[in-house]
Amino acid sequence: MTIHKTGETVFLNVRRGLGEGETRVQRYEVPIDEAASLLDGLRWVRQHTDDTLAFRYSCINANACKECMMLLDGKVVYACMARMQPGAVHEVAPLPNKARLRDLVSQIAPVKERLGGVAEEDSDE
Repeated sequence: MTIHKTGETVFLNVRRGLGEGETRVQRYEVPIDEAASLLDGLRWVRQHTDDTLAFRYSCINANACKECMMLLDGKVVYACMARMQPGAVHEVAPLPNKARLRDLVSQIAPVKERLGGVAEEDSDE
């Protein structure tokens, strides 16, 4: 493991699960200098600890905002903007009132905008 500058960490308690299935909480310890934002911390977890953790973002490659919305300590945030505090334990969950697809990924596109949405709508008429 790489030695980090500060030696301080942040803990992320992430609500995980698939669809409407069982939910479990998994705790990750992230070096604070790798977690300036929640998104940075989640990307560090996926790269160094658990490559199965699912979350959505597209600001880096597609220049599309609002993809990284999730709950942090009970508040809806953009993961790329939410700042981590050294030594803190943060609760991370998918968006409320949205269908969970997997882990922190929620269904965010309206039905008409989903792939096949137009064809499905036409077939009902």
